[in-house]
Amino acid sequence: MSIAQSDTVLDGPITIEYQMTSVFCQTDDFLKQNPKLANWRNSNNHQPEFTDAEVITIALMQPIFGVSNLKRAYLLTKNFFAKAFPKLPSYAQFIARLHALAPFIGMLTMKIALKSAGEGNVFLIDSKPIPVCKPIRHVRVRLLRDQGAYFGKNKAGWYFGFKLHLLAHSDGTILGAVLTPGNWDDRDVAAALAEGLEAESILIADLGYRDSKELEPLLAEQYGVVLVTRSHAPKQLRPLISCIRERIETVFSCFWNRFMDLVFSRSFVGLWSAIRMKMLHYTLCKAGILLPLNP
Repeated sequence: MSIAQSDTVLDGPITIEYQMTSVFCQTDDFLKQNPKLANWRNSNNHQPEFTDAEVITIALMQPIFGVSNLKRAYLLTKNFFAKAFPKLPSYAQFIARLHALAPFIGMLTMKIALKSAGEGNVFLIDSKPIPVCKPIRHVRVRLLRDQGAYFGKNKAGWYFGFKLHLLAHSDGTILGAVLTPGNWDDRDVAAALAEGLEAESILIADLGYRDSKELEPLLAEQYGVVLVTRSHAPKQLRPLISCIRERIETVFSCFWNRFMDLVFSRSFVGLWSAIRMKMLHYTLCKAGILLPLNP
């Protein structure tokens, strides 16, 4: 990337170039601190002219540009920021590189999240459907069926696709995510997400998580985590719990502002990569590295 890479660049006005440089510097610094993350390459071209940091930078420009898919973000970068990326590969090569960088993206997201998360032992857990097609196609849908997509149901009705489960700090920082088939029970994933929490942590969830005779004692005995829902809490605490739970809804709303409902990928890898990039962008905004999106 030919834009200046020093930290002094970040003292300028909030422009697209400013945010592009912020993303590149953050990503490039992390990659240099963790050189083993580039060992996924099997070819002799272990140091490509178009760097991994540049790949992630372009992918993160999608919400900044305000477009609904990665291809439009790639084309905008190619047409208007060619000087910043003189070695830009084809779109197919760009997508292949982005998918291969999934472990790096996950580690970068977690590093920033852990650094920016607030203090306290109160956490939130919830899930939302990720449809891969519109309801009108439910009768004949086959997309991603052999990769785990299935029918699920929530308050809004039936959908076909996956379900995104999130674990977040009470301040809204995302600390864990799992993508499952749409028919998986939320309670089956809760234990896996809560595994990394410290003992005596409080996990706030909706009533669906509490309607299980196994989950609550499992969390308490194995991890020392207390599961709390509004309906089973003392009346004087219910308004507070509802207020805290709204923050996980806000997190999902931020994802939808990043076109989560328009991710119609042709493969599970593509879908998960797109979701991870939205999580990384949200985390960068939450940490103050990028400018938050307009509501």
